[in-house]
Amino acid sequence: MLKDVRGAVRAATIVTVVGPSGAGKSTLLALCNLMQTPDAGEVWVWEREVRQWPLRALRRRVGLVMQQPVMLPGTVYDNLAAAARLHGEPEPDGRALLDLVGLPWDLLPRPAAELSGGQKQRIALARTLANRPDILLLDEATSALDRASAAVVEALVVRLVRERGMTVLWVTHDLAQARRISDEMWLVVDGRVVEQGPTAAFFDGPQTEWGRRFLLGQADLGQTGTEGDAGR
Repeated sequence: MLKDVRGAVRAATIVTVVGPSGAGKSTLLALCNLMQTPDAGEVWVWEREVRQWPLRALRRRVGLVMQQPVMLPGTVYDNLAAAARLHGEPEPDGRALLDLVGLPWDLLPRPAAELSGGQKQRIALARTLANRPDILLLDEATSALDRASAAVVEALVVRLVRERGMTVLWVTHDLAQARRISDEMWLVVDGRVVEQGPTAAFFDGPQTEWGRRFLLGQADLGQTGTEGDAGR
């Protein structure tokens, strides 16, 4: 459960969300495109509260790639073309989408269910990018990839931010990845964002005891509901 989360993401930046397992990081992403509905408070996207958006329009502009991607029935190309077919729009160039995520063209006619976990993650990313979202939500989007494949995805996301002005909120357990790619980091502990700021500043000298413990790899970060050593 998230508690009193406050923060703003600047356009055309990458914000990485880090923290211990079960802290609420994935929930934070899910609220941004109504995969989960807030039961209190508000989430604003492009100057409109998320519940005021038509759901289909919101999810086209705010794309989510989950840690465990779900493949739709049919082939890889059927997955890539799903949104276009749903909206009655021209179908995408499947080869170009596979090029984006570093996968070979011969995957297009293959049943999506037969892909490896890493391939499914990249197909899920390509399927989301086919909608050309303004905001990209990534939940451990490279967790099943080897180092070389993860580097391809990282480079792609950085390029999209620079060239298209895309805004990215990326949950990752990989601190080295966060340091490489993000402009800003949010540390989530016990459902609260306990520290946020420029990535370089976080690694150079976190401002909270939670941040210091987290960088040291300490599993027990304490509770956020009380003042004390873990506070600012």
